[in-house]
Amino acid sequence: MINVFVLQNGRLNQVSVDSREDLENVTPVWVDLNEPTDEERILVKTTYGVTLPGEDEVSDIEASARYYEAENGDLHLRTDFLLEEEDGPSRVITVAFILSGKILFSVHNDDLPVFRLVRLRARSRPGSIEDYMDVLLDLYATDAEYSADALEGIYEALEEVSTRVLQKEFTDQDAAAALNAIAHEEDLNGRIRRNMMDTRRAVSFLMRGRLLNADQFEEARQILRDIESLDGHTSFLFDKVNFLMDATVGFININQNKIIKIFSVASVAFLPPTLIASIYGMNFKVFPELNWSFGYPLAIGLMVAAMAAPLVYFHRRGWLR
Repeated sequence: MINVFVLQNGRLNQVSVDSREDLENVTPVWVDLNEPTDEERILVKTTYGVTLPGEDEVSDIEASARYYEAENGDLHLRTDFLLEEEDGPSRVITVAFILSGKILFSVHNDDLPVFRLVRLRARSRPGSIEDYMDVLLDLYATDAEYSADALEGIYEALEEVSTRVLQKEFTDQDAAAALNAIAHEEDLNGRIRRNMMDTRRAVSFLMRGRLLNADQFEEARQILRDIESLDGHTSFLFDKVNFLMDATVGFININQNKIIKIFSVASVAFLPPTLIASIYGMNFKVFPELNWSFGYPLAIGLMVAAMAAPLVYFHRRGWLR
């Protein structure tokens, strides 16, 4: 799918494109390709003379491949964007940017919320975007905001887990659910940190390349400051995750110790009756108590008393709680 955007009265507006003639009749500032077909790639290449990267090139994580200038002067960047999904785990989507002929080309295989938000804001805020570089910087700034919102969601989720972990009764089922939630939030926090690191590298590359004017350079510096603050927040969340993980594992160990304590108490309680039964179960010819009329009930009574005595002692010491 090809999405073409032009600047009209200071607003970023999308125009419909059905053929090559439609592309030739407009002067776009941003051409966004979402899951492009081979025909759409050829159409964009023949119209604008730009070479779009393939999927293997987009996913390349080597620094030399992610940020470089082609022989024809086109600037190529590969940047990661966060994608949260309600029905599945979060993902990091790599987007290929090509800056060619004062047009920003973007290639990706998923519809990203950051892109939708930038288009919405550009239409509602006239004058916020003046050229293709403003579009790229706005994408990076919005990505930082999107990651900040995701971090707030992680904190709220961890607060719910903390409430469950610190409740009075914490069962093994509660512990399993808490560990699952903690692992999910830790994974998302790690993806956000990786995403912010990649955005920092991309913005720094643009600043070093002297590709920005004074206002854009200041905006890039603000993006880097926002990312720096997010890094501190991700570190705080990692510490909170580790605390909740340790607390959950500690409660699991306590519950296991309670079970082991019950078995230990039962073993100690049944040891004296077992000793008595073993003594009167010996098969010696001379057994003084063999002819006692009350020998059997006496032995049973001794075993019951021998079992009850340690249980009473343990109860008074508080070891059965």
